[in-house]
Amino acid sequence: MTTPKPVSHAARDQVGRLLALVPYLHQHGEVRISEAAEALGVDAAQLDKDLRVLFMCGLPGGFPDDLINVDLDALEGEGIIRVDNADYLARPVRFGPSEAAALVVALRAIEQSASAETREVVARTLAKLEEAGAASAAEQIHVSADDSPGADLLPVLQGAIDRGHQLEISYYVPSRDEQSSRIVEPRAITRVGDATYLDAWCHTAHGDRAFRLDRIVAADELAETVSERAAQPRDLSGGWFRGEGETVAVTLRLWPDAQWVPEYYPVVDSTPGPDGTLDVVIDVAGEAWLQQLLFRVAPHARVIAPREFAESFTANARAALRLYQAGGVG
Repeated sequence: MTTPKPVSHAARDQVGRLLALVPYLHQHGEVRISEAAEALGVDAAQLDKDLRVLFMCGLPGGFPDDLINVDLDALEGEGIIRVDNADYLARPVRFGPSEAAALVVALRAIEQSASAETREVVARTLAKLEEAGAASAAEQIHVSADDSPGADLLPVLQGAIDRGHQLEISYYVPSRDEQSSRIVEPRAITRVGDATYLDAWCHTAHGDRAFRLDRIVAADELAETVSERAAQPRDLSGGWFRGEGETVAVTLRLWPDAQWVPEYYPVVDSTPGPDGTLDVVIDVAGEAWLQQLLFRVAPHARVIAPREFAESFTANARAALRLYQAGGVG
């Protein structure tokens, strides 16, 4: 069995830094690396590494005249960043037919489930694209309504958000295999990755929660208005569940016979462990679900953290073993 490659964010992070670095250098011209590092919020040593990648970037073709030029002598000798042959970065962005089509499709998909204010912004953007002729190749594109689970509830959810009303929802949590009724104060509907979420303040949990639309079984708009707790959408750039108590990050060490787990369950992180093992981090909403998973993969998995989860599973496994040894299980 081939060991899955560890999840790595290094390349993605570097691309993000380069996208911020190039406009900054184009605007400021010659700057000291310490000054640029402070402005961009990155370590100077890391910025030096990024600059050595930058001179391999440029226009298609890959010839010397196509690539951005970084003065390495000035960088190494004086600690000064000098970049040229990047004037094309100041030119207005022009969309090709395929790029325009992709942008129009995305905007029209957003328009279907967006708030009234967002729909107005999307409509203005589409109009500008059409005026500029960028959307000519996409004029015949039609985006059908989302038929994924929970999509039929979008009008009810968005209507409650627009009118500032609370909702009563019936929500299914697969990791606990249970369905519950909750009163929530909705803020916004947001798509993250392949899933759409309702961001809300939950009366049952007494805190902020994010509910996947494909797990909302039913929803009814209530007459009660939302409070200040749902006045503004949250900044969810750091993730839905970080610090909210909705899930617990559990680190599992998987031996080869259990390394199918990250193929079936979403993992937050994955790194190689000792002796061919794989360490994965999973967001778990309930200890009962975790124990079911551990019994399935035993003895080819072990809880590394949190320690109390490892101790709890060990105690339950020993109790189950005693039943077998005492003949209590036929």
